[in-house]
Amino acid sequence: MPSDTPAKHPELQGWQSLFCHSGDRLRLHIAETGNRHAARLPVICLPGLTRNALDFEVVGNRIARDQGRRVLAFDYRGRGLSDYDSDWKKYDLMVELEDLHAALTALGIPRALFLGTSRGGLLTMLTAITRPGVLAGAILNDIGAIIEAQGLARIRSYVGKIPTPRSEDQAVITLKHLFGGSFPEESDESWLAFARRVWRSENGQLVPRYDTNLMRTLADLDLEKPIPPLWPQFDALKPVPFLLIRGELSDLLSQETAEAMVARHQQGEFGQPARLHIAPKQGHAPLLEDEPTIAAILDFLASADPA
Repeated sequence: MPSDTPAKHPELQGWQSLFCHSGDRLRLHIAETGNRHAARLPVICLPGLTRNALDFEVVGNRIARDQGRRVLAFDYRGRGLSDYDSDWKKYDLMVELEDLHAALTALGIPRALFLGTSRGGLLTMLTAITRPGVLAGAILNDIGAIIEAQGLARIRSYVGKIPTPRSEDQAVITLKHLFGGSFPEESDESWLAFARRVWRSENGQLVPRYDTNLMRTLADLDLEKPIPPLWPQFDALKPVPFLLIRGELSDLLSQETAEAMVARHQQGEFGQPARLHIAPKQGHAPLLEDEPTIAAILDFLASADPA
């Protein structure tokens, strides 16, 4: 079981904060909502590279409310309410995979449905390879077997390099400047909510919700060379139902790759149902807050794990 007694999450109303420890004794945070004793399978939500559990507030609330499921949203080491690592080289997918498995064991979760945004989708694919029995269904949010170099270059250009805003108003302006082209129809309310998920207030100042040393993990990427395709990792998902969400304006996952993934998933001995949902007027990565996308997620979960 988690090492500490559950407490109310400091920012997510109706959610709890759980903590467990990694193999190297870092304190890892998981946000939880819904019915812990539900008969239906829980949903494991895994965020993007610099992101955190707050990204899943809206969709997590709907999953818990409409389907009575337990929802668990993870903060990787160095993000959100989890401990930062003194060794930035441990901000590594394989280390984070070990952390995820340790947390699932501590939480007593033998099987679940996974919803992974970007890096979280990579961790979902790796889980299908290393611990396939735990995976009952997979939703990948704007990540795939071929990662577009232009999208990676854009991510590398801002991770750990965004000037810290002096106010929430300035934070919104900063985010609109960086991401306005990818999210042209978001409301001012949505931009403010986004800003509050990127920065938190500490001693009257805004600070990032992630360790800026994460930028060092991207420094050695050679984007002049072709990025190796991840078809073998993706194929590990074939034994389970699959939903792919792509942002209509995504520069990380092409429409061609998305369509190829869905077609490929349904082929062969273990082929399972696969669906593609396009999040309209959104880039990388879809926010999972618009009604059509939430409906697609709820419908997929219901079909992958009926009541």
